Parts: sequence; C-alpha cells; structure tokens
Amino acid sequence: MRTPGDPDCDVYLTGNVFLDIIFTGLDSAPVRGTESWARGMGSSPGGVANMATALARLGLRTSLAAAFGDDHYGEYCWDALEEGEGIDLTLSRTVPGWHSPVTVSMAYEGERTMVSHGHEAPPPEPAPDCPPPARAAVASLTPGIRADWIAQAARKGTRVFADVGWDESGRWNPDDLADLEHCEAFLPNAAEAMRYTRTDCPRAAARALTERVPLAVVTLGAEGAYAVDGSTGESAEVPAIQVEALDPTGAGDVFVAGFVTGTLAGWPLADRLAFAGLTAALSVQEFGGSLSAPGWSEVAAWWGSVRALRDQDPAALRRYGFLERLLPAPARPGPLRRAVPTIGFGRSA
Repeated sequence: MRTPGDPDCDVYLTGNVFLDIIFTGLDSAPVRGTESWARGMGSSPGGVANMATALARLGLRTSLAAAFGDDHYGEYCWDALEEGEGIDLTLSRTVPGWHSPVTVSMAYEGERTMVSHGHEAPPPEPAPDCPPPARAAVASLTPGIRADWIAQAARKGTRVFADVGWDESGRWNPDDLADLEHCEAFLPNAAEAMRYTRTDCPRAAARALTERVPLAVVTLGAEGAYAVDGSTGESAEVPAIQVEALDPTGAGDVFVAGFVTGTLAGWPLADRLAFAGLTAALSVQEFGGSLSAPGWSEVAAWWGSVRALRDQDPAALRRYGFLERLLPAPARPGPLRRAVPTIGFGRSA
C-alpha cells in the first residue's frame, strides 16, 4: 500500500530499551525465603524494542529513537535491533557511562511477575528531524504528561496509535491523557479502559472512548478484542486464539504492531483485530517480548497447519480467510532470531 509520495519510514517510535531476562517453567510464584528453579530462560531486548521488532518482522520500515547504555547489554540490544531486525537506529544514541535498564520477568500460570532496575537517561539534544516524517507512529502515553513529539508527528500527517500503562497515581482521569487528541487510535486493555471511562463493561468503555479518539480498541484477554470506529459507527469483535502460553511478555506490543500493520494496509476493522490477535497468540509461544514476535512465514505456517486439521470449525477458518491473498510461500531463508539463555559475547568476540 506504499505510494511514491510516502516517507521512507513506515512507523516511528521512541521509548526505553531494556535488556529482558525471562524465566519460564516456574510451577508457582517465587516464595519468600526460598530458591526457585526455572526450566527455561531467555534473554532479549525489551521495553520499546518489543514493539519495534514486532513491526519490523511484519515488513514495516521501522525507525526507533532510544538511548542505549555503553555496556555489553547496550551493545547486545543495539546489534540485535539494527543488524538482527533491520530497525533504523539513526535517531538513537549511545550514552557514555550509563548502564542499560534491566527487567527480570518470571512467567508462571499464564501470568508474569517483573522486577526492573534502571536510571533515567540524560535528555537528548534537540533534533530538527525528530520525529521524522512517517506513515504511522506508536506512542505509549504517560498519564498527566504530554509528549511534544506526538503533536509534532500528527502535524506532519503521521497517523498516531497510542497505548497506555497502568496509572500508578490511581486517578484514572481521562483528562490526563491529553495527547489522545492527536491520536487516530487508542488500544488499552479492558481494565484500563473501564477505569478511564468509569464503566463496568469493556465494550461500553470502548464506545465511551470514541468521544476522545476516533478509533478505540480494547483487548479482552482470553476473550479476544473489541473495537469501535467512532467516525463510522462500525464495531467489531474477534475471539482470541487459544494457545498454550510459554511467556506472555510483550504480547500486547505484538497485538498493537499487528493492528498497525493491518490499518496501514487498509484492511477491514475485523480483519485487523483478527490479525493482531493471531500475531499476539503466536508470540506467547516463544521466549521474550521482542524476539518472540512472529514474521509472515510464521503466520503462513500457522495458517497451513490449521487448515490441515480435521473437523476444523468452518466459521473460524473463514474468519482468517483474508490471509490467503497475503501470505508468502511457506519456505523461508532462515529461522527468526529467538531469545537464548545468554546475551553471548561482545562484538569483538
């Protein structure tokens, strides 16, 4: 769907890159005063890298502006994103003497518990080309804080998609999300959406959010996702794909990446929801947030496998029939990079 007049960048985003260390295969949450052993472990870039990698693996030319430490963790994350995923880091920078933020994630019973450590990076120097011209941008809103780049991107014609984290203040005041006025779509989870709208139903919350943003998409966990387009009145709901989750880290980011991909391609609303949910479902079957994201070959392999199953629900197959005209041949030149227990050696090794 790209046109000759489109900018070189498909999607721009900015934020913090973490080194994620993920433990899986825990039978229960760690108990105070005891030692727990995990049956699996992986390391990968995390934080905003989850979203950037998911976008790049779906073929979108992705530009990331982020700070990286000048330690081995930072070198590893930079290499994994630039060399491994083809993400444009021209607007990123290495900060001398600043160590990379780290998150340890423990996955058990379909959930995860995280412990993070890091220090705020020094503010970047003003850059006239940041944010760059882009077809889309993904913004993670912080309640009560405006990010100037969001308005700047919207003025350049960039379509801005927003999500939000948990409101630690407990206010849940929708007026604290002032940057929504510059956004095309808002993609909170059900708990966040209901708190911001003072509703007790996620579908009602989605409808209420369209008073502040043209398109509201509310993720419903195991129930799937529901969306309302306030400009047309169209709504859509797609159930989740049931899978055995190894690690749910980054699944929400992968969902957003899938939805952005479908939006830029001009797909119907229900197809966008279905594709976003599919990519998120595929991601939770692998370690880590960023390196668990699927590419088109993984989507093609899934589609081939479900069509081959006997007694498959015809209605469910029709829901994903739009994939037929999109998917590549199942062969691929090589496997995607996945999270492994070690970050490996330095670049000079």
